[in-house]
Amino acid sequence: MPTYDYRCTANGSVVEVSHRMSEVLRTWGELCERSGALPGDTPLQSPVDRLATGGNVIRRDALNNPVPPVCPAAGNGCGGCQIN
Repeated sequence: MPTYDYRCTANGSVVEVSHRMSEVLRTWGELCERSGALPGDTPLQSPVDRLATGGNVIRRDALNNPVPPVCPAAGNGCGGCQIN
């Protein structure tokens, strides 16, 4: 199964999970349930965004950084690094 990185809009955490290509996680609660992460004080209904990963867009060592990495293709018509 492929892995995907999601960023919680409420707390900035990035979590990597595996799931089918047809699935999309939409909330912090779904993400915590799938990954086994503890939700902490973040409301379970907080939205999450799936990040576009692969190539040089996001490196694994940047995932613990609360500041989103800069997309090297930004400004080249890609529209940014998040998939909605």
